Amino acid sequence: MTYIAAAQGLPDILAPGLQVVFCGLNPGVDAAAAGHHFLGRGNRFWPVLHLAGFTPHLVAPQDDASVLDFGLGLTAAVGRPTSRADQVGADEFAQAAAGLQHKLVLMRPQWIAFLGKAAYAAMTGKRQLEWGEQAERFGGARVWILPNPSGLNRGYSKERLVDAYAELQRALG
Repeated sequence: MTYIAAAQGLPDILAPGLQVVFCGLNPGVDAAAAGHHFLGRGNRFWPVLHLAGFTPHLVAPQDDASVLDFGLGLTAAVGRPTSRADQVGADEFAQAAAGLQHKLVLMRPQWIAFLGKAAYAAMTGKRQLEWGEQAERFGGARVWILPNPSGLNRGYSKERLVDAYAELQRALG
């Protein structure tokens, strides 16, 4: 059974027992308008996901629901679309924590992968975070923090993103 709930124009793509739920900070304006995750020009999520070994082929944003076939899910920490993720305040992330945890408790994924540190930091109150696996669970799921694949994140080349995402892929065992 697939769980797809509207989140201010961009649906969650979730099902029970997934390996990993990738949690973006919030939807971009174009993605929300089209109803598909990681649609923005320059967003590197789909190529990085494929090159890191999560999907056997490059998935188009319009086929985002097909990630369920690979044991993957998609959600956003905050449902409100913006042009840039830095337009979402820490208070919005903190207010969204209980709703996200509830989804995870219901769906029971093995992992939640936060795409960027901002949402997880605000939701947990942690100030110092490292990339990779976190010691605590969130909504019952193991936690991994990955760099955000947005084209606006110039601190990470596509190659560095692939390396970071592949580390999570290897941890799935």
